[in-house]
Amino acid sequence: MRFRRKKDDAEEPETTGEGVVAPTDEGADEPTQEGAASDDVRAASGPYDVSEVDDEVERVDLGSLLIAPEAEREVRLQVDEATQEVQSVLIAGPDGAVEVRAFAAPRHGDLWGDARPQIKAETAQRGGTATERDGRFGVELIMQQQVQLPDGTKAVQPSRIVGVNGPRWFLRATFLGKPAVEPDDAGAWDDTLASVVVNRGTHAMPPGDPLPLTLPPSARRTS
Repeated sequence: MRFRRKKDDAEEPETTGEGVVAPTDEGADEPTQEGAASDDVRAASGPYDVSEVDDEVERVDLGSLLIAPEAEREVRLQVDEATQEVQSVLIAGPDGAVEVRAFAAPRHGDLWGDARPQIKAETAQRGGTATERDGRFGVELIMQQQVQLPDGTKAVQPSRIVGVNGPRWFLRATFLGKPAVEPDDAGAWDDTLASVVVNRGTHAMPPGDPLPLTLPPSARRTS
C-alpha cells in the first residue's frame, strides 16, 4: 500500500463541495430519502456498515474505512502536508480512480439529498455544470468542472459524484477518468465502491464531520 502527501490544488484531483449540509436534529422523524437507495438495498449490496460484514475478506484497515485490495488497483491516502492528517482515500487503476470520504450523519437523515443542491450551486459559481442522473446507488451527479493545470492553462475535468446514506454515516465517492466519462460502463468501478466498509464507531460526532482516517503501519511513502 502506498500513500502520497497532499500539496497544492493543481496537483490533486479537483473536487467540489467538500463539506456536507447536515441537519442537526438527530431525533427527528425519518424522512423519505428521495433519490437514495433504501437502507435495505444498500445493506444487501454495499457499501456496507462494519456491523453488516461477516466474511473472510482481508481488508486494509484505515480506521473509518476498510478497503478490499483489488488486482491492478492501488490504495492511496491523501495526506494534508500541514496537519499530517489523512484527508481521503483514493483507489486508482489504469483507467480511472475513485476518491472516497466518510462523514458522520444523523440517525435518521439524508445528507446526500441535502448536499446535492450545495454541490450544484458551488459548481455553477465556478463555471462548471452538475447534472443529475439515476445510477446504481440512486441519484448521482455528472460533473464538468473548470480546473487550472500546472502550466497555468485551464481545462475541463469530468467527474462523477455518488452519495450513499448509511447508519449514522454518509459516504461520498468521486469517480475520475473512465468511470466518470462512461458511467453506464463503469460496473467494475461501481463494484469497488460497493465493497467499501464503513466503521462509524460509537463516539458522538456532529453530523457532517469527516470520520477519522488512520495511516496503517505498512504504508510507505512515494515521491
